[in-house]
Amino acid sequence: MNPSYDLWTRVACEFIGTAILIILGNGTVANVHLKGSKGYRGGWSLIAMGYGFGVMIPAVMFGGISGAQINPAFTIGLATWGLFPWSNVAPYVVAQMLGAMAGQAAIVVTHAPYYRQTDDPADILATFSTVNAAHSRLNGFANELLGSVVLFSCALAIVHSPLTTNEPGVAHVTVGFLVWGLVAGLGGPTGPALNPARDLGPRIVHALWPLAHKGSSDWRYSWVPVAAPLLAGVIGVGGWKLLLG
Repeated sequence: MNPSYDLWTRVACEFIGTAILIILGNGTVANVHLKGSKGYRGGWSLIAMGYGFGVMIPAVMFGGISGAQINPAFTIGLATWGLFPWSNVAPYVVAQMLGAMAGQAAIVVTHAPYYRQTDDPADILATFSTVNAAHSRLNGFANELLGSVVLFSCALAIVHSPLTTNEPGVAHVTVGFLVWGLVAGLGGPTGPALNPARDLGPRIVHALWPLAHKGSSDWRYSWVPVAAPLLAGVIGVGGWKLLLG
């Protein structure tokens, strides 16, 4: 976070950054899961790359302005350990949630012909939110917790590494590769979300948008990709601070 920028400029960056995350990330998922798309059944590697760039681009754009947190769990984790002012938490989290919803709405509008062709509710939901492949909330929670702890602790270690002190742009690009690797390595069980806004914002859009064949929004699972990253934010940020902070 750069205090030379006022709060509302930083909040705007969080909104735009989170929207970009969803447009590139869930846009790639839509490319893979929606019938008629040129990337239909393109595979998990394509999705992992999309999410890696979905984090990398906002990080390079806004890392020196708002911190490019684009994740409520990271924001709250930083505040919990005194690394971010609590007075800024609510504006950041609201901006992140609204940005995720706006990004998802953009995907639905631009992919409307392909949503109409897709008749599998699971494929449609996948373009919005995550679900555990084994239909296990416990397994989903464990996967989201592990991935999010790795994300937050490693991201802080990368950004504050002596190797990147004079090259912050390199650090933010590397965080994108970290997310790429996490989605590739831990994507099998849940997706993963690693971010409450990334899952809950689009899930709300799924529930509200009148799509044909969309089926259930799976609210029984919805708490998992919210609660697990929030807990991981406290653990991951705290672990980094205690060891290296």
